[in-house]
Amino acid sequence: MRAVRFHEYGGTDVLRVDDIERPTPGPEEVLLEVEAAAVNPVDTYFRTGDYEPGELPWIPGSDCAGTVAATGERVASVTEGDRAFATGLGNWLQGTCAEYVTVPESHLAQLPEGVSAEAGAAVALVGVTAWQTLVDACSLEPAERALIHGGSGGVGHVAVQLAAANGARVTTTASPAYHNQLADLGADDVFDYSRDDLADAVVDAGAPDVVLDHRLDDYLAFDAEVAAQGARIAAIGNTDLAATFENVPRCRAKALSVHHVSMFNTPEFGAVLSRLATLMADDELTPVVAHRYDLAEVPAAHDDVRNDSFLGKLVVTP
Repeated sequence: MRAVRFHEYGGTDVLRVDDIERPTPGPEEVLLEVEAAAVNPVDTYFRTGDYEPGELPWIPGSDCAGTVAATGERVASVTEGDRAFATGLGNWLQGTCAEYVTVPESHLAQLPEGVSAEAGAAVALVGVTAWQTLVDACSLEPAERALIHGGSGGVGHVAVQLAAANGARVTTTASPAYHNQLADLGADDVFDYSRDDLADAVVDAGAPDVVLDHRLDDYLAFDAEVAAQGARIAAIGNTDLAATFENVPRCRAKALSVHHVSMFNTPEFGAVLSRLATLMADDELTPVVAHRYDLAEVPAAHDDVRNDSFLGKLVVTP
């Protein structure tokens, strides 16, 4: 089979398409014929060595969707020919930018009829992340107000839909070019993240009970300023190593809590993927595919996921 691999850490030039043997699933694994794989910023961190994957050479990619080609003897949830989508790969398990990939049964779920492989791949990692932040960590409830920073991003645009499907009122931030699309996806209030009076605008829309923050080093103090009493802040990303509160007494008075969330720490990927599958089947969750690439174009996709502005996800079709 063909697979994108890097044999050393570095820039996008270390990525190349290799011809390698097709993997064989273990007793509790599934062999998926990959029809689509998503590209996420975390894939680039493994490539550069900022995060260390398993032993090199390594296949990047954290999520995918396709058709079950074979199953291990202990697999019970899917059979050969089923459509499935998966995530939680590309770290200590080989990734998904390949024609085939072996996936632990616990890391996948069946893909509903009528939902494309591209949609399954695009939603997997970001959907599990959004679920872990909003539902699991922060217990978002109907009629609460959620603030989602960066609503046009991979996680952000899915989190907007997930919060809306949960009955919450949704505030999000994005460049003006994406405001109409985010409103169509379920956001009640969309604000330009660069406006000078952003804090006032967020509070006027409704002080958030839950905040999803993708740049904690930039927005933690802002979150504390605008948050409602007893608000929960979910942190999924940052650029600098440190993030601090500017006014600790105010945070204490509001009884704020901060939850640091990593998708890779999800106890059961398959259980969350099944919930996301139901939402997609019911047309309450539709991931947006911004651009498509083939295996030879994965270096360009790695560049684009870090540097380009777009709404939604980047998808590789082997």
